[in-house]
Amino acid sequence: MAKLLVLFCCLLLAGCFTSGKRGGDAPLAIYDFGPSRAEAMVAQRRVPLALEVRAPLWFDTMGIDYRLAYVDAARLREYAKARWAGPPALLLQQRLSQQLRLSPSGQGQARCLLRVEITEFSQVFSAPTASQGVVQGRVVLLDRSRRQVAELPVNLEKTAVTQDARGGVGALTEAVDQLAVDLRAWEGVLTDKPLTGACFS
Repeated sequence: MAKLLVLFCCLLLAGCFTSGKRGGDAPLAIYDFGPSRAEAMVAQRRVPLALEVRAPLWFDTMGIDYRLAYVDAARLREYAKARWAGPPALLLQQRLSQQLRLSPSGQGQARCLLRVEITEFSQVFSAPTASQGVVQGRVVLLDRSRRQVAELPVNLEKTAVTQDARGGVGALTEAVDQLAVDLRAWEGVLTDKPLTGACFS
């Protein structure tokens, strides 16, 4: 009887350590950015422009990352019961390619290359009841000889509706869609400049 009681207590403790606010016994949830809205698409390009998205190795996993900034902002954590459908850099490249009508790098005869370099892609909790989807990095435009001719800093934050993986994914999706909007506006500026105009006309 004593052995059974000890075993029962061990099982209870194991359950306590595997459950919690961001884990639990729920089935594994797989997320992507969802379908792109038709109104977000740009018209077909006259001149092909290639897209490449780069991210650090620690963001190149299926895990949905979050930070508890009010405890330890430098510590990167993962949700236990939620995963991306693919590496975030690949999902981001697919999303931007769809919305901006860009060709993946290495495909086709693109005149210039738009390179998105991501340094932060996570849900950041400023408090237990408040979080934002944060996308940081930069975008560089490379000409035919792969020389950098323009750069755009990226620092986007979108408020999460719920303080869980679903809320984080929603906020990060909004941030990525905002990046597409910003890139369209940036392209409009670059089109009129001598050094970069050839990439778009």
